[in-house]
Amino acid sequence: MSAPPRSPVTADQLRPGDPYELSEGRLVECLPTGRRGGRSNLVGGEVLDTDPAVEAAGVDVGVSPRPEMLRAPDIVVGNIPDEPGWATEAPPLAVEYADTGQDEAELQSKIEELLAAGTRWVWVVRLQGTRRVEVHEAAPGAPERPAPAPAPGAHPQPPGARAAARAWPQRRQPARVAVAGETLEAPGVLRNAVPVEALYDRSAAHEATLRNLLQRKGYDGLDAVLDEGRRQGRSAGVRAGMRAAVRDVCELLGIALSPEREAALEAMDEAALGALREHLKRDRRWP
Repeated sequence: MSAPPRSPVTADQLRPGDPYELSEGRLVECLPTGRRGGRSNLVGGEVLDTDPAVEAAGVDVGVSPRPEMLRAPDIVVGNIPDEPGWATEAPPLAVEYADTGQDEAELQSKIEELLAAGTRWVWVVRLQGTRRVEVHEAAPGAPERPAPAPAPGAHPQPPGARAAARAWPQRRQPARVAVAGETLEAPGVLRNAVPVEALYDRSAAHEATLRNLLQRKGYDGLDAVLDEGRRQGRSAGVRAGMRAAVRDVCELLGIALSPEREAALEAMDEAALGALREHLKRDRRWP
């Protein structure tokens, strides 16, 4: 948009690409990400998106459970339909990257609003100083309060908007800090624990991503793939040896191997090859 609208503002007045979030109808300017944050954001999103339990994840997705709120976490996991428009439900997991120049007051407001709207975890990845992750979690069984009335002068809410806002938890658990060497969990959202380093370190992120992708294909990890390869290799070697034995028996018995019979040999598994060999030795003819 050419100029920001006057406050109070509702989410329908903003468009994708506008450099603003909304907090209680107040515009919050969003500035470009620095180099370090951009790199970390990319690799962290890759790890979370490939987790076998995750159906959808996104970057900078606008979350607007009610008209006066529009927040765009760096990474969101869950509730991300493949369609245009803002997400109308808070994601169960959100990740924010904080680096030099972070507006701490605004960050805390964003965390509070996401948790109040229904997000279960907000992970804040601190890139300045000792790298660490702050885990902010909604308190289980927290008392609820209804969503607030629209800000004065705000546009009328569309049908169902109040229901979408639902009720907000009033409190959160004390934040805890996880450092390199520790893992993060989000039960019911992620299948795998996430190493803290995988949210900012490229090598650690690639290792976690590979594990996730292999699990999506039915393997527990790289060792399982190698074991399966060795097993298949041994099995292929056994089948090759059995086919050679059948050919030798046929040669001794004067049984011609037509192209059709050769094709049948190639298609047989170990059990079928063993049965054929016994038949040839016993009946001295092709079945």
